[in-house]
Amino acid sequence: MIWSKMKPLLENFLAPALAGRVGYLSTSYRYSPDKNGQCCIAVDNKKIFNMKDGTTGMKWYQSEQDIKNDAAVLIPLSDAEIEHIRKETGGKVPEERLAVIAGDRKLLAYAKETMAAQVALSKSDFYKTADVFLSQPIEKSLASKDILLNCLALLDRRVGKKRIMDMEQSVKMKHPIVQYFYALRRGAM
Repeated sequence: MIWSKMKPLLENFLAPALAGRVGYLSTSYRYSPDKNGQCCIAVDNKKIFNMKDGTTGMKWYQSEQDIKNDAAVLIPLSDAEIEHIRKETGGKVPEERLAVIAGDRKLLAYAKETMAAQVALSKSDFYKTADVFLSQPIEKSLASKDILLNCLALLDRRVGKKRIMDMEQSVKMKHPIVQYFYALRRGAM
């Protein structure tokens, strides 16, 4: 789908509280050798989510170690995950270390997913992802591991207040840009 048709569709799905505050921008440069441009989501006329741009003020991780060492990343652990480590180690590991091991494993998995999601952010990926978003149920977009799909879904009017409130714990496991749009949507209620 071309941008001139896609942009109004995306804007029609914006939550009423965010209409006028959130906008989708796309530029192309005809005479550029690779015809590259930029895509971004702007909030209050400020570019917040600029694909592959380090000037947005959002935290983009350079390596898995950056994610693992980030104190803002909080990984919730369940008793079942700790019990799984206890069974795996045969009870030979002290109790206080079980939570550390389970947390490290979950954090590593989160770091790998986050790095993989960050890599695929460009203008053409934005168009493809927006097209997928417009053609699939909102539940799939919310449950996706794709950063952009999550952001578009959080801005969507089909996601109500109750669902936003219920997502509080699961959003903590998402990329900081997804957390930003979650806070924006929650604050607009």
